[in-house]
Amino acid sequence: MLPKAKIFSAMLATALIVSGARAQIMDTPASHAVIMDHATGTILFSKDGAEPMIPASMTKMMTAYLVFELIDRGEISLTDRLTVSEDAWRRGGFPSGTSTMGLAPGDTPTVEELLHGVIIMSGNDACMVLAEGISGSEEAFARRMTALAHELGLNSANFKNATGLEAVGHVISAEDLAKLAKLTIDNYPQYYEWYDMPSYTWRDYTQANRNPLLEIPGADGLKTGHLDESGYGLTGSAIRDGIRRTIVINGLESKAARAQEGERMMRMAFQSYDLKVITPESVVLPEVKVWLGERSTVPVSLASQMTIAGHKAVLEKAKTEIVLDNALEAPIKEGDTVGKLVVTIDGQPPVEAPIVAEAGVKKLGFFGRAVEGLSQMISGGNG
Repeated sequence: MLPKAKIFSAMLATALIVSGARAQIMDTPASHAVIMDHATGTILFSKDGAEPMIPASMTKMMTAYLVFELIDRGEISLTDRLTVSEDAWRRGGFPSGTSTMGLAPGDTPTVEELLHGVIIMSGNDACMVLAEGISGSEEAFARRMTALAHELGLNSANFKNATGLEAVGHVISAEDLAKLAKLTIDNYPQYYEWYDMPSYTWRDYTQANRNPLLEIPGADGLKTGHLDESGYGLTGSAIRDGIRRTIVINGLESKAARAQEGERMMRMAFQSYDLKVITPESVVLPEVKVWLGERSTVPVSLASQMTIAGHKAVLEKAKTEIVLDNALEAPIKEGDTVGKLVVTIDGQPPVEAPIVAEAGVKKLGFFGRAVEGLSQMISGGNG
């Protein structure tokens, strides 16, 4: 029978790769791409995912999220009516030649109708009307978007408008868009359902949802984007067998390329990546040597669970070891942190988890320490 340490190492090495290790086994024509496990927020794959990029209409995820927050705080309600200004109509309506809800000057849609226009129709006019009605101007609303994004930990975000139309310095990373998708799904499930609607009609104008992923099983959001300078992008999420994964891609050359790569990335997210949770109870670690203690070793365990994730093709490359900061010397109290478990894979940063003593170890008395010291002298101090 293998020793416990060997059993543990073999089990981990053949089954797991640690959370956060991003094995670049696959590639994508997208300039920026991310695959995220929803439950844990673990980034499973990243291609320039932390680099700020131009999000185009994927910006509208943040526009909608800020409105959700303001509704939750009681600053505005779904039934409030906002008036469409001539400026919003001219810059975001039919005269603009951009994505529109089809609003006209003087219209008074409700906040709920405008949110449908933002989420499903990608209406620039709807974004502008919300921004002007809530903050007085689109610029002021964009500043609130950025401030809220930073509060949420989306530190790459810098919004200059509510639409995602061209603006110098208007950026957010693919990783932060994936995190924003998670926040939307987790915090506002009642509104997230709108991202799955196939179309929406304002008066006699109907616009189909542009998200190509809604055609595949389990997909239920979120948002596309396109500008000449950013290429075609998509933030999408899907759930299968109780597991949810989110992808972000940007920089594709066409709608067809976006649809094809979005479907491929989502398929890979479920088929090629794995994620497990290791609890302290599920693994047995070898006992650790103790110096000058009434016992020579102490049993140890993980202090907390570890989230393990990665591409299945590189799972066998994971290696584990117990690392002590210093030689472990008695006395030791039960629960003391005595070292760390380090899991590594070639080319990836190591991930660490603390290990704790499962029992206390008293220090040897004077005679015991003398005997131990004599033993060390005889053995050359290599104990």
